Amino acid sequence: MDATELSFGFLLLFQICVGVSGNIFLLLFYIHRVSASLKLSSSDLILSHLALSNAIVLLTRGLSEILSAWGLRNFLNNVGCKILMYMYRVARGLAICSTCLLSIFQSVTISPRTPPWSRIKARLPNCIIPSCLLSWALNLLIDTSSAVYLTGPQNASVHSPLDLKYCSIINPGADVTLIVGVIFSLRDLVFLGLMSVASGYMVFVLYRHHRQVQHLHGPGHSPEVSAAKRVVALVTLYVLLYGQHSIMLSVLLNMREKSSLLVNINMVLAFTFSAISPFLIIHTDRRMKTFWKRESLTSDGNLS
Repeated sequence: MDATELSFGFLLLFQICVGVSGNIFLLLFYIHRVSASLKLSSSDLILSHLALSNAIVLLTRGLSEILSAWGLRNFLNNVGCKILMYMYRVARGLAICSTCLLSIFQSVTISPRTPPWSRIKARLPNCIIPSCLLSWALNLLIDTSSAVYLTGPQNASVHSPLDLKYCSIINPGADVTLIVGVIFSLRDLVFLGLMSVASGYMVFVLYRHHRQVQHLHGPGHSPEVSAAKRVVALVTLYVLLYGQHSIMLSVLLNMREKSSLLVNINMVLAFTFSAISPFLIIHTDRRMKTFWKRESLTSDGNLS
């Protein structure tokens, strides 16, 4: 076993363990609030949906990449490969849909209290669950090609940055490949564009709010403002990592000889958002600090 691949496997293992722990903690936190008869806000529902998507991303392809880096190649048959990669692709699509939905929701929340915006704000919470269900339907439909054109490992698999060591890509032909690529790219670009516009609007509103607060010398950290800052940071992280991952993938596709180092770096970048985003949410949510303090006081009281 190559030392570089072994080190890469340990790096991925650390990234996956940290990311899964953060996302599961978020899910447990929201479940705890429900069990304590505390109503979840609309943003909480979206964040729990995002945490679930991130956890599936890390547990499907992340664990497969670790096993592959450590020398295991034939641990999936045809059916296992189709199911695993289909779940990964759907979860990846759900992550970008959830991030986009969160940015749109928060941009409407901090918008001015004018009659048109007020009507939208009143109706928006009722649209969260249908939007999440719609994102499931959309991604389950779009990503069917992940199941159709994948099979178990084959020695005749064409070596390219898109090929997996534990699965093989069935060549569907140039026309089908172009259509599938356009559909995937169009989906990602539409949601990236929407979340970028919503985040840009939030930055404008936050800047205007900051100037008003400076002029009035009043408090400037309302829950809506804090939540908007968190969402802007989350979207910025996603856009930057998506851009880096796309550029790296383009470089790999245009290389005559595949560089294992660049392929490994590209794989780490692909999982970075799913691993880091829960900790960004935890760090910027004041309720988390209250939760930790309450739990620590409870444990101290039990020990005494």
